[in-house]
Amino acid sequence: MIPANTIQEILDAAHIEEVIGDFVMLKKRGANLFGLCPFHNEKTPSFTVSPSKGIFKCFGCGKSGNAVHFLMEHERLSYPEALKSLAKKYGVEVHEKELTTEEIESQNERESLFNLNQFAQKYFSEILWQNEKGKSVGLTYFRQKRGFTDQTIHKFQLGYCLPDRDAFTRQAIHEGYKIQYLEKSGLSILRDDKHFDRFHDRIIFPIHNITGRITGFGGRILTTDKTIAKYVNSPESEVYDKSKSLYGIFFAKNTIVAKNNCYLVEGYTDVISLHQAGIENVVASSGTSLTEDQIRIIRRFTENITILYDGDPAGIKASFRGIDMILEQGLNTRIVLFPDGEDPDSFVRKTSTTEVEKFLATNADNFVIFKAKILLKEAGNDPIKRAEMIRDIVGTIALIPNIIVRALYVRECASLLNIAEQTLMSEVNQILRKNFRKKRESTGEEPAVEPEATAYTAPKQFDFDPNSTEFQEKELIRLLLLYGTWVITTPAQNEDGMETETRIKIGEWIVHDLLEDDIHFAIPEFRRLFLEMVKGIENDFIPGDIYFIQHPDPELSKTAVEVVSTPHELSQNWKKYKIHVTHEKDNLPMIVKSAILALKARRLEQALTENQLLIKETRDDERIMELISARKKLKERSLIINAELGRIIIR
Repeated sequence: MIPANTIQEILDAAHIEEVIGDFVMLKKRGANLFGLCPFHNEKTPSFTVSPSKGIFKCFGCGKSGNAVHFLMEHERLSYPEALKSLAKKYGVEVHEKELTTEEIESQNERESLFNLNQFAQKYFSEILWQNEKGKSVGLTYFRQKRGFTDQTIHKFQLGYCLPDRDAFTRQAIHEGYKIQYLEKSGLSILRDDKHFDRFHDRIIFPIHNITGRITGFGGRILTTDKTIAKYVNSPESEVYDKSKSLYGIFFAKNTIVAKNNCYLVEGYTDVISLHQAGIENVVASSGTSLTEDQIRIIRRFTENITILYDGDPAGIKASFRGIDMILEQGLNTRIVLFPDGEDPDSFVRKTSTTEVEKFLATNADNFVIFKAKILLKEAGNDPIKRAEMIRDIVGTIALIPNIIVRALYVRECASLLNIAEQTLMSEVNQILRKNFRKKRESTGEEPAVEPEATAYTAPKQFDFDPNSTEFQEKELIRLLLLYGTWVITTPAQNEDGMETETRIKIGEWIVHDLLEDDIHFAIPEFRRLFLEMVKGIENDFIPGDIYFIQHPDPELSKTAVEVVSTPHELSQNWKKYKIHVTHEKDNLPMIVKSAILALKARRLEQALTENQLLIKETRDDERIMELISARKKLKERSLIINAELGRIIIR
């Protein structure tokens, strides 16, 4: 564990232009450096590096961060690995923090399990390649039945476990591996005071994590005995969590980034066959139901998932819940259905790579439409089944967080189902309002008003949700980061009510003003940053942009980079030709006041919208009168704030 002071020393020593300059040709333009983005293909440079702030930002693909984030993204390193890489480059000595006895034991157990798994993989592979039984059974199966080349077998480190029920266990103990770790890893099973090999007489598929370390194994029998499970996986352990594992992710991650798409299949052989065919951006959920953790892993590399199905209707319907989870996390989901009797493995083995790629490209359908077609066919002309099917589709659409994508799906489904678009929109909005109220009741917080689905119109100059407070919150966070420590003079009143002036730090002004009116941030990233700012002010410290850019929490750091990054900088020609330009810092009191009022105005608009919805849905006359009275007060407050902003509100 790297101590905080060492992390700070590394960040202080690192020069971001030097770190990125090892990978990207940068050219100076004003105070910043520009180059072609290493994360996506572009002809005109949109990748900028700010040495003064220690950040990079691509205004083409959106990637951003500090020197550590760049190495994590470009070299696929973990946070500690990226820090150690920078420490080595700049000669910073890393003395990792002394761990507690419990931490040492836990770390030792993890390393012991990883080492044991590494030994097991080598053992199973040697049996496959050198043992007569391994060659005649396992190697023959991989080569002849599956069509895997020797290169592919070596790449995925495939193996075979002998039929002798304890051959592996005996060899592992002979090599000095402790029986307690053989049991914890699940490689050996204790039964009737004897230890047996979990994977005896099975071909072996090692399961790698993102960094390539083996966390567990999958084993498949080659007999047709239906009393024995066809596949067996390692049990949960200190290093293996099935819900957080994706088979093939180590081999696929770089191609997923390059192709900006991840193919998701069900089994080990599907992954291997597609890899062998040159389609390497593919992973498998290994036969388990897709989990949120697995979706988050994929989302680290792309926001596009294409799921490959073998055409079994029952299997497809069973997976709908998992795909709803993908949509809920904002990922774009497409489906490819293979012909009857085919799965990705069998299809790839009898089809050329070019034809496979063409098939995947031309047969990918977006999930919502795909689901609607499946359920529509099943419902037929039965009006009750059709009504249930429509409710199901509406529930799926309501999960999509992006308002524009939601509206597009409403339009497409309305056309497909031959139903009025407004009818579907109303159903979606009803679910959104219901979820909104549930969230408020369960958390006790006042979440941002959920935008209703409306007919889609192409965005004009900007594309943002007009009902969200994201723009106003981002502006206040920007002012806090850039000018939080600046002292300004603002109008005030003394104890006698006389007009006077007071000096205050901008950070204290914004924080105290918002907390006084109980205004909180709705966007999670901004809320976390604001709360840390509040904590700092309570301890007489106002953290600024550099503090958050170098923050050990990668998410907070990235948020800070996003907020302070700008594609524009002032040309030196203005100074050269002595043309006066008004800077933001010249008018900070008015800018800060307007930003605070703008957020309050938007919150009042949201409150008025929610009030109006409640009035429409309420049937109790007394409650309606209370809501109308509250609405009057909200409107009065809204008019006052908008007047201060110089706006005229007509309602």
